[in-house]
Amino acid sequence: MAEPLLELRDVRAGYGEAVVLDGVSVSVPENGSLALLGRNGVGKTTLLLTIMGFVRVSRGSLWFKGRDISRLPPYRRARLGIGWVPQERDIFPSLTVEENLTVAARPGRWSIEDMYRLFPRLKERRANMGNQLSGGEQQMLTIARTVLTNPAILLLDEPLEGLAPIIVEELIAAIRTMAKDERIALVLVEQHAEVALGMTSDAIVIERGVVAHHAPSAELLNDQAVLDRYVGLNLREG
Repeated sequence: MAEPLLELRDVRAGYGEAVVLDGVSVSVPENGSLALLGRNGVGKTTLLLTIMGFVRVSRGSLWFKGRDISRLPPYRRARLGIGWVPQERDIFPSLTVEENLTVAARPGRWSIEDMYRLFPRLKERRANMGNQLSGGEQQMLTIARTVLTNPAILLLDEPLEGLAPIIVEELIAAIRTMAKDERIALVLVEQHAEVALGMTSDAIVIERGVVAHHAPSAELLNDQAVLDRYVGLNLREG
């Protein structure tokens, strides 16, 4: 059996004396996609921050490409190929869209032209400064910049939060293309469970810092009892 691209083994992590994640074990295969679901405050963002190295692991270990990265600083993890798209949009406001992309680009499978195909709005705005973009366009630029570092896996923390519906649709299409057509590995935190499950192959539900449920995304999408219990989502309403 192939070794996972990313694996967490019995991870305990938190802030100071506060334990947020306790005994979390999960893996993402090469080209796999994983949704992290659960109510607010259960540890989803902390899990991403732990993978990136911003939160200390007090027990267990993290493995990436067959290497224990538990003690590596965030910049070393990024260089190894873990791409991070935080909730805060990370662009250079005084550079143009194209300059933002050029600064981030590293050799690999993804090019600036690929990003323009994924995000046509960015091509239209290529000469605009970062601070001239809407919030949704800045989010597109943040994702595109990260992908241009050519990571092996992409961590996305609520990339659709607070955006206009038309922008949300365009971002969903782009992320789905990356995950399902281009086969880039990704881990996605998203409040709207039905959206996250539609973009990923597998899902875990976190409850009080532990993995309460793990299933294929398509299976979980049809498991109303689990969604009601852990996510508070009733797909049959509305």
